[in-house]
Amino acid sequence: MQNNPNNPYDEVFNNLAKIVDELVRNMPEAQHARIIGYTIVTRHPSGDPASFGTDGEDDRGEVPYEVLENDSHIFVTVALPPDPVNAPYADIQSNVVRICIDDRTTVINLSHRIDVIHSTYRVHRGVMDITLRKVPQY
Repeated sequence: MQNNPNNPYDEVFNNLAKIVDELVRNMPEAQHARIIGYTIVTRHPSGDPASFGTDGEDDRGEVPYEVLENDSHIFVTVALPPDPVNAPYADIQSNVVRICIDDRTTVINLSHRIDVIHSTYRVHRGVMDITLRKVPQY
């Protein structure tokens, strides 16, 4: 997936991730350490984003995920299992997101309506990042 052409900071964030990855790799006790994902959310004039999340798989077999929210977007970060049989994907709908990994489905009910056309997901190095644009409420 390509970088978002509307986000001028994508290149900066990619370079920052490479720098942090190089620092971690060169730490004396980090022989097998690696960065598997990151989320950077800039502040907006209306205040800090809110964070909601889970700390691990629950009894229903859901995958661990974290949700960050600001006035215009909802950001979901999902920790993927190491060796899925099929490619994981996100089914983005106007009021719910379904994260599908092999025979497991995690459902995230959303508190805001989502602009499905302008919402995306990306799977990279064991992490799924989902960016959901909220429908403006007038």
